[in-house]
Amino acid sequence: MKPDLVIGIDQSTTATKAIAFDKRGRIVAEGRAGVPLSNPKMGWFEQDVADWTGSVATALKQLTKKISKDRIAAVSISNQRESFAQFDAAGRALRPGTLWLDERAHVEVKEIAAEVGADRLHDISGIPNDVTPCRTRCRWFSKHEPKVWSKTVKTAEVHGVIAHFLTGEWKTSVSSASPMGLLDARTYDWSETIMAASKIRRDMLPVLVPSGDVMGLVTAETAKRTGLKAGTPVVAGGGDGQCAGAGANTFLKGRAYLNLGTAAVSGSYGEDYAVDLSFRSLAAVGETGFSYETAIRTGTYLVTWLVERVFHQNPAKNPKILAELETEAKAVPIGSRGLVLLPYFSGIMTPYWDTDGRGIFAGLSGSHTRADLYRALMEGIALEQAMMTNRVAAVTSPIDHFAIVGGGSKSDLWCQIVADASGRDVKRLETPEASALGAAMAAAKGAGWYKTLPAAAAAMSGKPTKTFRPRTKESKAYAELLSIYQELWPQVSGWNAKLQDFARRQG
Repeated sequence: MKPDLVIGIDQSTTATKAIAFDKRGRIVAEGRAGVPLSNPKMGWFEQDVADWTGSVATALKQLTKKISKDRIAAVSISNQRESFAQFDAAGRALRPGTLWLDERAHVEVKEIAAEVGADRLHDISGIPNDVTPCRTRCRWFSKHEPKVWSKTVKTAEVHGVIAHFLTGEWKTSVSSASPMGLLDARTYDWSETIMAASKIRRDMLPVLVPSGDVMGLVTAETAKRTGLKAGTPVVAGGGDGQCAGAGANTFLKGRAYLNLGTAAVSGSYGEDYAVDLSFRSLAAVGETGFSYETAIRTGTYLVTWLVERVFHQNPAKNPKILAELETEAKAVPIGSRGLVLLPYFSGIMTPYWDTDGRGIFAGLSGSHTRADLYRALMEGIALEQAMMTNRVAAVTSPIDHFAIVGGGSKSDLWCQIVADASGRDVKRLETPEASALGAAMAAAKGAGWYKTLPAAAAAMSGKPTKTFRPRTKESKAYAELLSIYQELWPQVSGWNAKLQDFARRQG
């Protein structure tokens, strides 16, 4: 039997999916397993490495029960980014992995910037000074967990961990390594300058492999755990954001993807390296080029927070609650009756880079209802995205439409609000699994199906199922609201900083 499928493994913050795609990018079968999340201290977010690899094994085992392992040409990986773990010489995890959500290294952010220079740090890595990249936690471990750090023979992000699990090789993709903040973006290699400031050595890091190239072969031991065929090629994929860009075919002129997932992440593609505070320049899932990426750390996470913690509704027990809220919010006028949300509930990355940033409902009154709050949430994320995308387009190249994916893309109302607020078409893609599809495209290239990743994207990305176009009257109203929205954070950021400092001093 000639292999006719590739697998994209998508290891996200809360779940791992293993999805088999055919040569046209159509889903044939899938497996899934949850990944528990731990929050042991305020601002700390961790996961057991065994849950990363165990969920991969479970998802693949489910998948290979549905399809013959002989049909699988290659496997590739999309992963939650900036999440990494430490290992001893035997490959055993020394502690739980820390996640992109983790905020423990506030002091180290300032220390690294002081040593390297904030502007130079940004210029080298493509990522402004921020708590999210792994570089800050590397320095934190060297200071606060020196015994663990001294025993660390390898430290790898999720892609590298899964690649090691599958192949026994300590290798990872350039694309997945890029968000760690340790890479020289121009050379696609580890930066000696940033490594020194982060207290990490080159020999502690995985070997870098370009997206679409084979990293190794599935071992006999892993084959037993996963149901894969021993010797199946494992191809370098990338971070979930860059994989989503490939899956959404951002190689097309004028296109940006928008992943309305746990975080709201958007990116457009370009060959030229560009640096600006309004985006991160990350190595693309492609032979060359960059993903100009914006990020709102809380996307559909805010929906969960609002529904469960404020409205005290459990979607598992009341599965109709989201549809009810959407119907109610649709009847609310633009601007949510004078209410606006700043969606900075887990700090701010683009464009302000303020780790102390916090969310705000501005204009709240006793007359507001849950429908107003729910619409304000949708509008706040849409306005934030419009503001950032306008800046990205001004610095790089024009963006005339979004290819939208992720859980939030299922909402017609939210898609229309994004279109009206941004003044751009919003195209819902055929497959919502853009990150897994991007990894599958890398696998397809590694299997020799396509010569380049753009060629794989052109063949496998599929067509939009629905297009939401900006409406003239509504777009005019949102343009006025956007001008008000853009003034809010500069006005309140100083007050917010004092409040967060006070909270820390109170313990």
